[in-house]
Amino acid sequence: MAGREQARNVHSRIVTEGDARAPNRAMLRAVGFEDADFAKPILGISNSHSTITPCNAGIQVLADRAARGIREAGGMPQVFGTITISDGISMGTEGMKCSLVSREVIADSIETVCRGQSMDGVLAIGGCDKNMPGAMIALARLNIPSVFVYGGTIRPGSYRGEDLTIVSVFEAVGAVNAGKMSRDDFLGVERNACPSVGSCGGMYTANTMSSAIEAMGMSLPSSSTMAAPDPEKADSTEASARRLVELVAEQLLPRDIMTRAAFENAIAVTMALGGSTNAVLHLLAIAHAAEVKLDLDDFERIRRKVPVICDLKPSGRYVATDLHRVGGVPLVMKMLLRAGMLDGSCKTITGRTIEQNLAGIPDEPPAGQDVVRPMKAPLYAQGHLAILRGNLAPEGSVAKISGLEVPRIQGPARVFESEELCLEAILADRIRPGDVLVIRYEGPRGGPGMREMLAPTSAIIGKGLGDKVGMVTDGRFSGGTYGMVVGHVAPEAQMGGPIALVHEGDSITIDADRNLIQIDVDAAELERRRAAWKPPAPRYERGVLAKYARLVSSSSLGAVTDRVE
Repeated sequence: MAGREQARNVHSRIVTEGDARAPNRAMLRAVGFEDADFAKPILGISNSHSTITPCNAGIQVLADRAARGIREAGGMPQVFGTITISDGISMGTEGMKCSLVSREVIADSIETVCRGQSMDGVLAIGGCDKNMPGAMIALARLNIPSVFVYGGTIRPGSYRGEDLTIVSVFEAVGAVNAGKMSRDDFLGVERNACPSVGSCGGMYTANTMSSAIEAMGMSLPSSSTMAAPDPEKADSTEASARRLVELVAEQLLPRDIMTRAAFENAIAVTMALGGSTNAVLHLLAIAHAAEVKLDLDDFERIRRKVPVICDLKPSGRYVATDLHRVGGVPLVMKMLLRAGMLDGSCKTITGRTIEQNLAGIPDEPPAGQDVVRPMKAPLYAQGHLAILRGNLAPEGSVAKISGLEVPRIQGPARVFESEELCLEAILADRIRPGDVLVIRYEGPRGGPGMREMLAPTSAIIGKGLGDKVGMVTDGRFSGGTYGMVVGHVAPEAQMGGPIALVHEGDSITIDADRNLIQIDVDAAELERRRAAWKPPAPRYERGVLAKYARLVSSSSLGAVTDRVE
């Protein structure tokens, strides 16, 4: 069903093949089909509504509006569910190992339903972090007319005049533990951080990926930074649904839009926004599904030419709704296009090119605001997601260097075999300025599931050590993380990567200026250690985590589970 002819209104067979299709018609009549409806395109609505997390708790309203829009535009909507995992709730627990796994479950479930029910097209609605890449992987695999709809961002919380996000609470844990915040203020932050439905409010992973998808052309312009509770979010969803019906008639398919140039546009926008390290992992995986060649070197090449022009949390001051207020992603894209950093010829789901979509957008940010800086006065002259290599990460690693005055550190390794052990040491004040924390066996296969290290990094910030210590892991970092942190170290420890060979006290050098990460130990000693190393037993023998660990590829390849060797 990946080809254009195969995708064309497959449900017309239910009418044209007569009596042989009577059972199909009978089943569909039971869910509301009448005779005339069998000639209409049948369009899936992948509904990730869930009360597990505020990120997804407002999505049912959007699914209902999408169904109405499809029906009124001449299609037949068929709503089906998919899962979500709340990263914020599972963070710092064993449950966080299921977060990246959920990306694959979401992708597989959408693909399974759309293939199994021969959908003519699909509108996917996502909220929490893995919803978006999971859905996009499925849309790329299916290659039927498709639209992605973001469930929307949360409004910022407020306490004592300061805007809050969920990351404020994680950082408050370290601050109250260090005696820098009172218990009353700690509770004030916790009780006010999340005031509405919607995904985490800074330029964390959810808002980064929604913005990247808009930049890629797979969602409507301006839709990626709308607040979940606002009426415009539901209006945009209905408009997206109506556009999907037109896409079926036009047969404009995802792979017509998701070209290599489109992925490069998504990377450029991610850099300009100061987005999440997870964008590297997810864009690699989506490109793999779309059969587009993309690798870590592409991120570094684009980083060097694209400045950070948005002052957004976690390292900046503002949240996604502030960006939306001053022009949103279209403003950022227009500025990049004018500077020659975006390919304006790429197609989008609107049926127009990027350049055509941006024709009425100002070239410069509006006066009287500093959420978006002019190109001539960026926050940082180059992008913030640096690809580091060296004898500690031969396949590569990802460092987020925004907010750092000096993007390099050399210091003794403090080695931890899990996130929990590292957090315990931070909270017990066993970490000193100049230390380089190494958290290993948290990779895609070793974790399994490549947990995010938001709890320890936030505790470090709360302790006042954010610019004084380094952290290296084969796991991931939350989009809410900042500081001298290096994740996605590959090969991972479970696969015998050099990170498995680090000893307590070894000197480690992180130097983003030279794209270098290394263990300052001679090669002969490393070989002696390698000869003595044995892989630990898998942490799970049965079930979804064991199955994932057997299938998953290196993070340097996007941690995909369907790679053909």
